[in-house]
Amino acid sequence: MAEKVLLVDDENDFLDIMTERMETRGMDVSVSTSAVQALEKIKSESYDAIVLDLLMPEMDGIEALKAIREIQPDAQVILLTGHATVKKGIEAMKLGALDFFEKPVNLESLTEKIKEAHAHKMVVIEKQSKEKIDDILKRFGF
Repeated sequence: MAEKVLLVDDENDFLDIMTERMETRGMDVSVSTSAVQALEKIKSESYDAIVLDLLMPEMDGIEALKAIREIQPDAQVILLTGHATVKKGIEAMKLGALDFFEKPVNLESLTEKIKEAHAHKMVVIEKQSKEKIDDILKRFGF
């Protein structure tokens, strides 16, 4: 199954290039040009990984990460920035980001993180399914 990725960045050229490169690697990529737009997508869709730019107008990546956590607590978020600071990286990791990469991102490293996010999501889904089955069995006395 292809990794389902939401790529969020306000730079259209970056989105076009990354989408093409990620799709070439077999990923199912959706894009958003703002954090606000991305949050709307996240409310109705589930993604294996959300790759999020740190510096965007309207809402930065840290604010977006906090909002994503409220909508989908188990979402796997990877932050990208062209202006990395150790402070922002630490803050992102404390808020639950899977990783923090500086642009230009090494696509192989990003791909590995996306695969890691996909594997983590499968474990979470399996655990949730088991809990639901156990609950049903208990309710019906099996």
